[in-house]
Amino acid sequence: MSSRFLRTTGQHATIEPDAFTEGSFVLSIGGAEQSHVNLERPAEIFYEYLRRIGHLVDLAAPEGAPVRALHLGAGALTLARYIQATRPGSVQYAVELERELLDFVLKYLPLPEGTDLTTIIGDARDALGALDPDLRFDVVILDIFSGPEAPAHIASSGFYREAKAHLGPDGLLIVNVGDEPGLTLVRSQVVALREVMGDVAAFAEAGMFEGRYPGNIILAGTPGKWPEQWTAELVARGPHPARVLAGVDLDAMAD
Repeated sequence: MSSRFLRTTGQHATIEPDAFTEGSFVLSIGGAEQSHVNLERPAEIFYEYLRRIGHLVDLAAPEGAPVRALHLGAGALTLARYIQATRPGSVQYAVELERELLDFVLKYLPLPEGTDLTTIIGDARDALGALDPDLRFDVVILDIFSGPEAPAHIASSGFYREAKAHLGPDGLLIVNVGDEPGLTLVRSQVVALREVMGDVAAFAEAGMFEGRYPGNIILAGTPGKWPEQWTAELVARGPHPARVLAGVDLDAMAD
């Protein structure tokens, strides 16, 4: 096992082999599992919520075509690895608050050969504001929220408006929201995204929408109307059981 002290949060990060999957490793922070990486098969994603995000990325452009992707919250760069494996030639940027974490991950879990990744250390909103205003992305992925407490300067329509400014005309804004029963944070982010994006959909394990237990709901914002065919496609891809709410079906989440 390898470990590193993270000065920004005062926690320890560790990377250790996954005893059940050959060629895979688990990144933990403060004793809690944070990311899973399969170095031998980066197109295979272990965590269900990340697989759902991967499926959204799959739909964002023709199969195999390179994309421009911005990751706000890097972790172990699982999704950056996935995009490189499934869309070689993609140009990616990753923003991470913890400099030591990014150095630690890149040292012990090297990226797939040929990965074009620019790393930026800093707060997600500050980094977004510092980007070249002409820079556009096909996909912007926000994976920062964990639990009901979320940074107010990021969990807001103002932040999403700044993110939208960096989306291409058919770009996709993907937000992972980890929440507790009651889904207070999810509801607030649906409202905030709807103020900015042309349309919004929510994608998760079907039972999550009942608001009875903690978990992750993926929100996806599109500049125009949500493509109806994506709903059936995402449900079919899973992980199962999967459910997608969009349009009037999502209204109850915005009360």
